[in-house]
This record gives sequence, C-alpha cells and structure tokens, in this order.
Amino acid sequence: MHYLFLFGAIAAELLATSLMKSTHGFTRLWPTLSVLAAYGVSFVLLAHAVKSIQVGVAYAIWSGVGTAAIVAIGAVFLGEPLTTIKVSGIALIIAGVVMLNLNTSGAH
Repeated sequence: MHYLFLFGAIAAELLATSLMKSTHGFTRLWPTLSVLAAYGVSFVLLAHAVKSIQVGVAYAIWSGVGTAAIVAIGAVFLGEPLTTIKVSGIALIIAGVVMLNLNTSGAH
C-alpha cells in the first residue's frame, strides 16, 4: 500500500513539474496554483509512503523516477534534446536507485 502512495507522489510531482513552464515564472495565477497544489499532494503522499518505506529509499525512488520521467516528458512533449549525456545520467540514477533497494531489501 505504501508503494501506491509513493507512486502517487511521483505522479503528482510529475504533473507539477510538467506544468511549471506554464506559470511563466509564477506570474500566471491558475497554473501557479496548480503547480503548488500538485507539489503539496506529492509531499503528503510521500509522507505517507515513508511510514513503512525507508526515507532514503523512498526519496531515491521518488527523485530518480521523477527525474527520468521528466527528461522523457521534456524530450517527447517539449522538444528538448535527448543527448547521450542525459541518457547516461539517467542510467546512473536508475543504477543508484536499484543499488539502494538491493542494499535495504531485507532491512526494516
């Protein structure tokens, strides 16, 4: 159940980050309120997730998956370049998240 909270937190964070550009530097009211609300939901769900998931692991998954997904969203929907360096960086982030999960799989 706590992993559902974590993936909900990731989804809310992705929504907020994807909408960030539409705020025009937080000068547009409704996009700004949407971004702030989505980040709020993300942090509330993340707080519920860490009740049973180790904070370091939960945060690594939240930030790692979020970063990788935002790079993909930027490339697909915002026309941002997807370079070898970006792909290599995302691969390293994913490797780090996997290593954290393997290291803590038996510990609670």
